[in-house]
Amino acid sequence: MINIALQGAEFFAYHGFYPEEQKLGCRYLVDIEVGFVPQAAIMADELDNTVDYEKLYIIACEEMKHTRKLIETVGQGILDKIIGKYPFVKTIHVAIKKVNPPLMGKVAHSSVVISYPSAI
Repeated sequence: MINIALQGAEFFAYHGFYPEEQKLGCRYLVDIEVGFVPQAAIMADELDNTVDYEKLYIIACEEMKHTRKLIETVGQGILDKIIGKYPFVKTIHVAIKKVNPPLMGKVAHSSVVISYPSAI
């Protein structure tokens, strides 16, 4: 099995349950890890034989542009798009961190992790 990962992809987006969050926006960090068994010889040195991390970044970019109330929904959207693009993947972990969430005290980030296959 091969794992491909992006760590700390940074976005400014407008997710949040409260209207103020959707208006003001916030900084987010996205981590994506995808595990797969290569469909062809990896030694062929061809991008088509692997998961392209640039495409993972583009998928995250597209999903972060769609304002949602819950970062869980954003994470699930990223996961679903990865499965659609790479149906041969065996595992996916998407973590989204909301940096400095608007709470009554100082918090580095809130986060959600969505995994495939689901443990449920």
